[in-house]
Amino acid sequence: MCPYRLVLEHVTSRWGVLVLIHLLERPHRFSELRRAIGEVRPVSEKMLTQTLQTLERDGMIHRDAKPVIPPRVDYSLTDLGREAAEQVRGLAEWTVRRMGEVSEARERYDSEKARS
Repeated sequence: MCPYRLVLEHVTSRWGVLVLIHLLERPHRFSELRRAIGEVRPVSEKMLTQTLQTLERDGMIHRDAKPVIPPRVDYSLTDLGREAAEQVRGLAEWTVRRMGEVSEARERYDSEKARS
């Protein structure tokens, strides 16, 4: 797979979008991030872990593991991740603004398909 397409897939994946947007607000601990994302759509621990690891590998997220008891890990955006998150948030906001028009277009399309 083309490396550009792969990064785009990571950033715009179901969980990638939500992780990036939530981390724009502030750094989060794993459990905080899971709860915040869960308000939008429930995410398993495994999927969130995989998403965080993928975005960390791509240089979008910084993982800060503190050597304390109990263990504490904070996730934050790198400069690269912040730039990507702002782009993704813009697309998400556009979707919210334009959803009415998208719904109307879908209804027109479905009506035309049903008639043919």
